[in-house]
Amino acid sequence: MIRYRSAAHDWWRDLVPRAGYPGDRAAVAKLRRASTISEAITEEASIALFRRVGATSAEDLPRVALAAAILARVSKEPDGPNAPRSVARVLGPQKTDDVSTAILSPLRFKRLLAVDEPEEQLIAFRRMVAIARGSLPVRDLADALLDWSETRRRRWVFDYWNASEIASTPTTDTPEEPV
Repeated sequence: MIRYRSAAHDWWRDLVPRAGYPGDRAAVAKLRRASTISEAITEEASIALFRRVGATSAEDLPRVALAAAILARVSKEPDGPNAPRSVARVLGPQKTDDVSTAILSPLRFKRLLAVDEPEEQLIAFRRMVAIARGSLPVRDLADALLDWSETRRRRWVFDYWNASEIASTPTTDTPEEPV
């Protein structure tokens, strides 16, 4: 059981170098080079994340190592007052009626949602981070990596298509009369 998924953000902030903060470049490089979950598991930074998120069993280790390997590839978070907090919203169409404005194509997004095995997830999520040029909301990404559930996937679909904007748009249709 992973008790403190939100602690992954603090781990990432301590790990990744940024302006005025050196981070741990060696750990980032090792995690980025890990080509399998088994390689990522053996990295000290993965074990540090394991402890930080309050994981409780060896069965949690592959999921945590996956998160460590992917989060190490995120170089920054979107900033600004209107920056999306959802990874799927960053990836999805910026205009709800124009899929060509999506960073990640609908087909690639569908494939991402379909991956279940950790090794496949490692590949798919790395591609996603690369396509997003290393700029994604870390809290949401960490939550997803540590809990890749059907509920999370539905939420990502909702966010990808910006369905909240569609749902809040008033329609001009009149409701049907009851028969």
